[in-house]
Amino acid sequence: MPFLTPTVPPYAPQEFMARPRAERIRLLTAFWAENGFGTPRMVHTIYIVKLVLFYALGGVLAATLTSHVGSPLDIAGWWDEPVVYQKLVLWTVLLELFGLAGTWGPLAGHFKPMTGGAAYWLRPGTIRLPPWPGKVPFTRGDRRTGFDVLLYAAALGSLALALVLPGVHSAALTAARPEATGGLVRPALMALPLVLIVLCGLRDKVLLLAARGEQYLPIMLFSATLPFTDLVIAAKLLIVVVMVGAAVSKFGKHFVNVIPPMVSNAPWRPKSVKRAHYRSVGGGDLKPSRLSWFMAHILGTTAELVVPPVLLFSTDRELTLVAVACMVALHLFIVSTFPLAVPLEWNILFCYIYLFLFVGHPIGEGYGVLDFSQPWMLPAIIAGLLFFPVLGNLRPDLVSFLPSMRQYAGNWASATWAFAPGAEAKLNRLKKPAKNQIDQLVAFGYEPDVATMTMELAMAWRAMHSQGRGLLSTLQRYLGDTYESYTLREAEFGCNTVVGWNFGDGHLHDDQLIEAIQKRVGFAPGEFVIVWVESQPIHKKTQEYFVMDAALGIVERGTWLVGDCVEQQPWLPNGPIPSNVTWRHPEYHPAARRREPETAAGTGATS
Repeated sequence: MPFLTPTVPPYAPQEFMARPRAERIRLLTAFWAENGFGTPRMVHTIYIVKLVLFYALGGVLAATLTSHVGSPLDIAGWWDEPVVYQKLVLWTVLLELFGLAGTWGPLAGHFKPMTGGAAYWLRPGTIRLPPWPGKVPFTRGDRRTGFDVLLYAAALGSLALALVLPGVHSAALTAARPEATGGLVRPALMALPLVLIVLCGLRDKVLLLAARGEQYLPIMLFSATLPFTDLVIAAKLLIVVVMVGAAVSKFGKHFVNVIPPMVSNAPWRPKSVKRAHYRSVGGGDLKPSRLSWFMAHILGTTAELVVPPVLLFSTDRELTLVAVACMVALHLFIVSTFPLAVPLEWNILFCYIYLFLFVGHPIGEGYGVLDFSQPWMLPAIIAGLLFFPVLGNLRPDLVSFLPSMRQYAGNWASATWAFAPGAEAKLNRLKKPAKNQIDQLVAFGYEPDVATMTMELAMAWRAMHSQGRGLLSTLQRYLGDTYESYTLREAEFGCNTVVGWNFGDGHLHDDQLIEAIQKRVGFAPGEFVIVWVESQPIHKKTQEYFVMDAALGIVERGTWLVGDCVEQQPWLPNGPIPSNVTWRHPEYHPAARRREPETAAGTGATS
């Protein structure tokens, strides 16, 4: 893999793009299996430098130099200081909310410029997406106002203020840790950004998710309201819920399909190791191999399910150290693969948090789950932490996959955008600091033909996951004979250019975003077609999808079986997977237009 130039599929671009789409996906998924995105190693180097020097070193300096914990070089002196833990969390939230941490750079679809985030959210007139515009007062509308900009800037400023001011004395901390010298961040300074981020999120759900509120706002809440010992115990419960929730979400059929393309995108893995995660790359079978199954469900699911409870209840120091080492190894493995959306900072912070909470504050010294100062705290905090994961797994339509604790599970709300010839360029009419990805890639230095193939590669990546096969199947049936003439785009990438951030959550580019785009652009019927699918509920075997024409609204709803998606190859050699059409628009019915027979008039049709 070259350092300065991308590794590109070995095909003449014009000849390649003339091939049928299924053939292109077959060739590109085989290419991905050995090369991943083909990203220049220069890009990975930028991420490493950013992670080590900017995030890790910058965070340590910010936490130690603003607190009375000694020299930044005296790691043994400050690693278990509570104020350092709090400030590293604040530093991470600040970078996430600014757009400089997760979903930054080329691996998240930000090519030029590499930063979305603040470039959008400090700009009046850009699109915002309120979560409950009809229910929460003063949140209607989809245009960012001056008030939104000021509220967002205040949230950033409150995080910076809490970060730079020194800690204050805490009687509870002194009683539990008399040797601690840094104190704690003022409770009010933890509460203020929490409140402002929530207010930002009520005006624009993108901001709450960008701040990784499900991970960090509970820590800020505990810091603002609980005595020190209770804070530590509650934080332990949080991290266990995060990891066990992630394990539970991987029980289904989606997750094993995540491992092979993720490992293939790791720049340092030999091709032989990448190929071993598929049944037969050369033989045209890209289903996950037994090695992938082992990595997914033994090294992944089982570790996340078994090790965190060991951390929570173990009184043996050696066993605790082994458990911490296992979790740190898991997070470092994730970092090494450079997953799309690149949540590198989150993984590194969690490595530190395991050490701080479970090694620095062991159960035997009064930090067990039964050591809360008030008996009601244990059930109340557990109930609060479990509320969104339980609801999100049962009703994924109500909760983002992030608060549902379904990280990396492969069970994502997703979408594919289809543009008629020339229609994609209309998105550049939107008020936004970044152009469409295809234009960004050219500005980034890619040849136009190479940029086109790179965008096709993103579609191949989606097809390697279960829901991608359902999306392509539905588009193929819906568009019929015109399917090959449309340009298909991965909606997560497209969403990034429109709202400035996406972490793989289809709820950020559902019909709400499409309606906001249509209001500004005015696509003609048939120019912009979207197939969108919801996550699979934990108790069902199906996923619900809809087809939307930006000019006409939602025109079809239905379901497909997850098992049917998993059993297919990414390029659908056996044709589209079956789906059950539960509703079609009575006045816009492509199947009728093509004179295809129906098994039921407009409802319950199977295609």
